[in-house]
Amino acid sequence: MKTFGASKEFIKGEDLDWEVVGEGLKRKIMGYDDKIMLVKVHFEVGAVGQMHEHYHSQVTYVESGSFDVTIDGKTQTLKGGDSFYIPPHAMHGAVCTEAGVLIDVFSPIREDFMQS
Repeated sequence: MKTFGASKEFIKGEDLDWEVVGEGLKRKIMGYDDKIMLVKVHFEVGAVGQMHEHYHSQVTYVESGSFDVTIDGKTQTLKGGDSFYIPPHAMHGAVCTEAGVLIDVFSPIREDFMQS
């Protein structure tokens, strides 16, 4: 596995540019080392986090908005203040029903995010 080092110790969100990653979707990588990564993702209403799976463990905090989140065929509506856990290789995705922000934590780091 390629190593990416680590982010700076102090990271100001206003200093980071948004990376557009899909229609109505943009993200900022807020901090990482080879073992963990924090990513802020902004969704516009109707934006879709396509169904996918990966070998990483993921925990997501719903900072704001409302999302229909599907994990392994089960769907729930989650709003600001809620969170969800995605085990490795579980199929998952989300549809934004009210514009908002998800805060994703991945372990280990999402190497594919570092390529963009």
